[in-house]
Parts: sequence; structure tokens; C-alpha cells
Amino acid sequence: MTKILTIGLHPSTIDYTGFPGLDEATLTARIEQGDAALRAAGFDVVSCLVGTDPDEAEQAVRERLPEGPFGVVMIGGGVRMVPEHTLLFERLINVLAATAPGIRFCFNTSPETTIDAIRRWV
Repeated sequence: MTKILTIGLHPSTIDYTGFPGLDEATLTARIEQGDAALRAAGFDVVSCLVGTDPDEAEQAVRERLPEGPFGVVMIGGGVRMVPEHTLLFERLINVLAATAPGIRFCFNTSPETTIDAIRRWV
């Protein structure tokens, strides 16, 4: 079975002012439910929640890579879809492309769509 790395923003690092109705506790619960659904579906998943600092996020990903090899990486919408995180997203893509040649990328739009994103590539 393909081993999967999921990367998303840690709920404690998000500025929720631009996300009405969302707070740290709610997002944490949604991520936990998404992770439970992945496990229940039988996926071999390693989760990596990162902060918004590109250097620290890259280091966190590098620390998870020995748990592979990973065939697929799912990068969450919070990393990709917020313009202020463009450098963070670039750094993560580049470190993964350099250290895990041939890895496939998939992208969700919320914790609830993670399983669908992964199924597109596994």
C-alpha cells in the first residue's frame, strides 16, 4: 500500500479573523475527524502539521521524511490558498520534489475533502 504524507497548518498557527465561524477548537476537531476517516479507510498516513514560518515548516517535513518512503503527499488548502503562505507552499513543494523524487501531489479544500484528494492518486 502507498504510504501518504499529509501536510497542513497547525490550528494554533492560523489567524482566524478571515474565517468567520471557524476557530482553533473547531478546526482541530475537523482535522482529527479527517485523520480518523483516513485510518478507517485503511490508508497508511503520516500527518505533519506545520506552522507558517517556511524554515520551521521545511524542517518539520524533513523530520517526517524518514518515516517514508511516501508515494503521495497531500498539502492542505490553508497552506496553498492563503496568499500570505505562497512562500511556505513553494518551500514545501521544492523540498518534497528534491527529497522524494517521483512523489505525487494532491490537494484538498478542507479536512473533509482530504480522503477524496488522496483517492484520486492512490
